[in-house]
Amino acid sequence: MIKFGPVRLIVLVVLCSLTCASYGQILGTISGTVLDINGGVVPGAQVTLLALDHASSRLVLSDDQGNFSFSELGSGRFTFTVTSTGLETYSSPPIVLYPGERLIVPEFRLAPAATTTNIQVVVTQTQLATEQLKAQEQQRVLGLFPNFYSSYIWDAAPLSSGQKYQLALRSIADPFAFVGTGMFAAAEQWQDTFPGYGQGAQGYAKRYGAAYADEAISRMIGSAILPSLLHQDPRYFYRGSGSKKSRALYAISAAVVCRGDNGRMQPNYSYVAGAFAAGGISNLYHPAGDRGAGLTIGNGFLNVGAHAVDNLVREFLLRKLTPKVPAYAQGKP
Repeated sequence: MIKFGPVRLIVLVVLCSLTCASYGQILGTISGTVLDINGGVVPGAQVTLLALDHASSRLVLSDDQGNFSFSELGSGRFTFTVTSTGLETYSSPPIVLYPGERLIVPEFRLAPAATTTNIQVVVTQTQLATEQLKAQEQQRVLGLFPNFYSSYIWDAAPLSSGQKYQLALRSIADPFAFVGTGMFAAAEQWQDTFPGYGQGAQGYAKRYGAAYADEAISRMIGSAILPSLLHQDPRYFYRGSGSKKSRALYAISAAVVCRGDNGRMQPNYSYVAGAFAAGGISNLYHPAGDRGAGLTIGNGFLNVGAHAVDNLVREFLLRKLTPKVPAYAQGKP
């Protein structure tokens, strides 16, 4: 008969207890298949199993058929998550594994992961000027008379050379340019200005042609050709703020001071030189008796003075009478 000491007996009892407990627990498995939203298998997905009863976890990857399996699991409550590149993460509800159970989890499918795309829209100065010019060419006093050269956007984008020519041609080709020229020629006919033209229909036609040529040449030189060469803006920038005196002085000075394409104020070489150049060219078609330096200087100062008066009207009157001005265009902040 084998005898054991007290210490050996205690150790033997403990070992027997552990061995019996180990053999007494029947282990189970949890398995499943990872599918995408279209039912295709997803290989290489990361599946993490978490035991809720004793806070332990295991991780496996799905095989080429999308299958995964966790073996030698004790009974209890579990949950698992599935992650795969480009697909949304799936988290299962809690599942219960019974002793010895071979549990196949219900089918689940991974949807494509939501993506956020940031699109940065960059608008160039030319594109901005194009949109602003389109709105500007819709400006008409009382909905009829062109008001194209008034910019009610104080910090409007500078015009390109092509846009300066576009605006000038749009101005001199507008139907009301011909109407205005007709009224001006009629006034000259009535006052017998430039008597060398004579009277009657022939005299009126000559006055009309000369008046239109004066305006067209002055506009093209002073608002397109020279502004393109000298990088100056031919428009009047509505101020709309400050005292009446400061606004009036600003409007008058705008006949000889303009904004450069660089945004800085500078002498208005374009308009002043254009006015006198147009006056010089007018010697080619005005009556011989009226030609000379007097005609050049007279027309030049007349254009510059009329421009100052135009600016005063633009500053204090036309904004209220021009309906198609954007609400945000309010002049100088």
